[in-house]
Amino acid sequence: MEEPITRRGSLAKLGGLLVTAAGGSSLLAGTAEGGNRAIETGAAQCVLTPELTEGPYYIAGEKLRRDIRESHPGALLTLRLTIVNASTCKPIKGAAVDIWHADAAGNYSGFGGGASSRTFLRGVQKTDKNGLAVFTTVYPGWYRGRAVHIHVKVHVGGNVVHTGQIFFSDTLSEEVYKKAPYAARGTPDVTNAQDMIFVNGGKRGLMTVKKSGAGYVGSMSMGVHA
Repeated sequence: MEEPITRRGSLAKLGGLLVTAAGGSSLLAGTAEGGNRAIETGAAQCVLTPELTEGPYYIAGEKLRRDIRESHPGALLTLRLTIVNASTCKPIKGAAVDIWHADAAGNYSGFGGGASSRTFLRGVQKTDKNGLAVFTTVYPGWYRGRAVHIHVKVHVGGNVVHTGQIFFSDTLSEEVYKKAPYAARGTPDVTNAQDMIFVNGGKRGLMTVKKSGAGYVGSMSMGVHA
């Protein structure tokens, strides 16, 4: 069972990357592109993305790759994660973004029903000059006692500068889970509001997801201490 940990004192008041305009009003960067535009105007200040527990399923030293599916079935999900310096709002080039999540059956590679493999739905990508890392994966499955989520770590200069979890709207998960291969398991037994991690800051990590053909594109900007 995953337990929440104490978050850092300076946290975002909204999900993803929150930028505050010079006049004091707030602008939520719902997509990576939106966040970059706000940053480029020079009229924004960045704040930290919330720190959340790593959980029990982390495996260090994952493969550097974009496509982490390894033929596991599920709705196509393209993740676009932009990493910026929370102090300067500048994109961080060369950050290593490390993600891992459950498959449609609720299994993590290396554990339980996924113990025979230690690599599916895990991987690392380096950010480009715009701070962007892109992954090709599937919409994550759920397991007992947890809302739908993806784990993420960000490494800069060999140091871990962010550990968190990315969440999805309950409505979207219900839509995705009506179809195979998710339908056989039904909807999660826990909603976001009932999830022990989500209620401790996960709302600030809700990903913006758009339909794209038969799949989805999820975008998020994350402010970290470099």
